[in-house]
Amino acid sequence: PVLAAAALLAGAAAAPAPAAAAQRSASGIWISGAELKRLPERGPAWQQLEKLAHDKLGHADLSDQNSDHDVRVLATAMVAARTGDRGLRKRAAAGVMDAIGTEKGGRTLALARGLIAYVVAADLIDLRHFDRGKDRIFRQWLSKVRREKLSPSQNPTLIATHELRPNNWGTHAGASRIAADVYLGDRRDLARAAAVFKGWLGDRAVYHGFAFGDKSWQADPSAPVGVDPPGSTKDGVSIDGALPDDMRRGCDFKDPPCPTRYPWEAMQGAIEQAQLLSRQGYDAWNWGDQALKRAGAYLFAIAKRTGDEDFNAPQGHAWMPWLLNARYGTKFPAHTPAGPGKGMGFTDWTAPVQKGTAPEGRRRTVSRIAASSYPSRSDDPPAAVVGAAIAVVAAAAAGAVLFARRAKRRRAALRPPQASAGPRA
Repeated sequence: PVLAAAALLAGAAAAPAPAAAAQRSASGIWISGAELKRLPERGPAWQQLEKLAHDKLGHADLSDQNSDHDVRVLATAMVAARTGDRGLRKRAAAGVMDAIGTEKGGRTLALARGLIAYVVAADLIDLRHFDRGKDRIFRQWLSKVRREKLSPSQNPTLIATHELRPNNWGTHAGASRIAADVYLGDRRDLARAAAVFKGWLGDRAVYHGFAFGDKSWQADPSAPVGVDPPGSTKDGVSIDGALPDDMRRGCDFKDPPCPTRYPWEAMQGAIEQAQLLSRQGYDAWNWGDQALKRAGAYLFAIAKRTGDEDFNAPQGHAWMPWLLNARYGTKFPAHTPAGPGKGMGFTDWTAPVQKGTAPEGRRRTVSRIAASSYPSRSDDPPAAVVGAAIAVVAAAAAGAVLFARRAKRRRAALRPPQASAGPRA
C-alpha cells in the first residue's frame, strides 16, 4: 500500500496544468482592485501598508516558515493596485517571481504559510496582462507546487497536508491550495478543497479523512471535527467553537486550558479559506453553524476569563478580528495598525469593503468526497509500520548472514585439496 500510494502521488505530481484559467465568480481572489479604490489613503492602517510597500523586500524563501517576504510583496501589490503606481507593480511582480523554486528543501507548512500571499499579489497586479511571460512561468510552477513532494513524508504535499492535518498545518495548506486553484481556474480541485474545508468545519458527511491527534478536546471523540459544534460541553465546561486539534497542543483537556497560540495560528488558514471560497460562490462563512464566529468567540472568552494573551489574537494574528467583525457583525477586540500574519493581513484597512457572510457570484454547492490514499495518516509513523519496518530490516540482515555462510561452505566444497607440506630441502 505504501508503494502504491507513492506511485499515486508521483502520478499526481506529473499531472498537467489546467488548460486555461476559467472565469472567476468574483473579481479578485481575495479582494478586487475596484474595492481597493474605495479605501482611503490615510490613517494608521494605510501608513503601515505604504511603509511596507516602500521598504526593502529582501528575498523570498518559501522553505522558511517565518519569512515575511510574502506579506511585503502583498503590501506592495495592494498599494500598487490602489495608487496605480507602475513602479510598485513592477516591484511586486519581481517579488512574486522571486518565490518560484524557493520551497525546495522545506516543509509543507512553510509553503502553506507563504504561498497564498504571492498568489493574491499576482492577482492584484494583474500579472497575466502586466507580463504574460512571467505569468506563464508562474502558472506552470503554481500548478506543480501544489503536488510537489516536500517534508514530512507523512503529508508530503500541499494537497495531502490540507486533507490529512486538521490543525494549523492543514488550514494554512488549504488556504494556499484554494488560492492557487482559483488563480489557475482549476474548478475540479477547488470543489474538492471546498469539501475538505466544509468537512473540517463539522460536516463529516462531506469529508472526514483527517488524522486527528489526542481527542480529549473533541465533543464526540468517535466523530472528531475541526471545530466543536454548537452547545458542546465537557465536564460542565463549554467547548462550543473550540479547535480540538490545536487546543490539545497546549495540553489535554483541562479548565482553564494551557496557554497556546496554535488555535489562532489555525484560525489564520481557516479564515483565509472562508474568504477565498466565499468569493467563489461558496457559503463558507456560514458553514458549521458559523463555526469561525463561534471559534473566535470561544478564544476571546478564554482570554477574558483567564487574562491570558495567548488567546487574545496576539501579534501576527491581530488582522483576523477585523475580518471576523466585518463578516459577522461581531465586536471582537481589534486594534490598528494590525501587523500582518502568515501569508495575509492588512484587514484593518480592507475590512470596510468586506462585510456580510453572503457568498459572491454564482452560488456553488459542495458534494461528498472520499479520502485519498497517502503514505500515513498521523503526525508520526504508526507503531505497526515502524514495527514492520524493523522486522523487515532484521529479516534482511539475518538472510544476508545466512547467505554469506552458505556461500562460504560452497566455496570450501569446490576448493581442490591442497598438497601436504614436505620437509624443507
